[in-house]
Amino acid sequence: MIKQLLANGRDADLPERVRQAIRDQQEQSEMLIGWIQLSVVLTFGTLYLIAPKTFTDQSTFAPVPWALSIYLALTVIRIVWGRFGRLPAWSLAVSVVFDMALLMVLIWSFHLQYAQPASFYLKAPTLLYVFIFIALRALRFEARFVVLAGLVAALGWAGMIGYVITAEAGNTMITRDYVTYLTSNSILLGAEFDKIISILVVTAILAVALWRAKGLLVRAVAEQAAAADLSRFFDPTVADGITHAEHRVAAGEGVLREAAILNLDVRGFTGLAAHMPADALMGLLGQYQARMVPIIQRHGGNIDKFLGDGIMATFGAARDSDTAAADALRATDALMAEVRAWAEERRRSGEAPLEVNAAVATGRIVFGAVGGENRLEITVIGDAVNLSAKLEKHNKDEATRAIATAAAYDLALTQGYDPPADRERRAARHVIGVDTPIDLVVLAR
Repeated sequence: MIKQLLANGRDADLPERVRQAIRDQQEQSEMLIGWIQLSVVLTFGTLYLIAPKTFTDQSTFAPVPWALSIYLALTVIRIVWGRFGRLPAWSLAVSVVFDMALLMVLIWSFHLQYAQPASFYLKAPTLLYVFIFIALRALRFEARFVVLAGLVAALGWAGMIGYVITAEAGNTMITRDYVTYLTSNSILLGAEFDKIISILVVTAILAVALWRAKGLLVRAVAEQAAAADLSRFFDPTVADGITHAEHRVAAGEGVLREAAILNLDVRGFTGLAAHMPADALMGLLGQYQARMVPIIQRHGGNIDKFLGDGIMATFGAARDSDTAAADALRATDALMAEVRAWAEERRRSGEAPLEVNAAVATGRIVFGAVGGENRLEITVIGDAVNLSAKLEKHNKDEATRAIATAAAYDLALTQGYDPPADRERRAARHVIGVDTPIDLVVLAR
């Protein structure tokens, strides 16, 4: 167990990016430790200044101001170092040892300050500050530093006891009488060993708690990193729904919703792809998607899938929405404006512009998970999905760039959509793959 506590290697098998995220969390904790230490030393300094002094005026040695000054200076150095660079592990270990050593030297000096036998300092309540220093190390979520602090404190106090016993030859001042111990400078070894045992037990409890908490931290950071990666493969709304679901998402689960489906596609992309180098093709595709996706998301849409040069987005599928149709048409207007601006940029640079088609349909869809136990896909199923895909291809027959069903357009109007004045309605249009004629509205030519 001690080896595990000191190694604290639960994150050894994690990817480097996850380990880096854990280190970042620990560095933030280390800065928090520094600020707490600064507040502690300032508090103690203030109390020392305003509190009445218990030693006599003849005392020429006052160690507290020196100890607080040194501690303050080192704390400030620590904070500045941590602010502008990562604190190495050795510096943290040295800091632990120095904190405890400074406290022990301060306690040891009390018998000189008050002109008492060495055993006098063993009754100083300042020993309780040991537990503050140990507890501070728990903020970093690394048990090894807590263990180090506890061991240094225990060894330091054992050394303090040993000094008292050997300081005055022939006068160890050891007693077995508890009353004598409390009312004099005598030493009760059992009481002193109780202090050491208390330090070690508290250290062990904190270390075990931290060892377990570190596991939770590692798992939490790993899951956070996984959620961030998940949001790159899934739409952020879908990823958020998966990570915050009350139960594990399973195949066959779904919800019925009224939604709007938007399909985008680059006209003639297959022919274009046949004559472009692979890296140039992927770069162009990346530019296209980088321009389209943020607009869709900005208008409340969720990316369902990328189909080569095609993009399928949903509005009101991942989450209920009272403005799904209006949001889809607003997004389409913005997308077409962006396509025109991008085409003009490409013309100015001597490149051929891309023509992008869009189509919107609305209706009742099923949003849910399909697949097997170990491979799931979040998707939407319904007539509106198929119709939107067919309408996108139908743009070529209509000599348009963006169209919507009249039903989707009228629904959007009731949801607050404010269209341009030049919208054209085309009644009873025959769409390949659709049995009955459909009324359409032209969104862009």
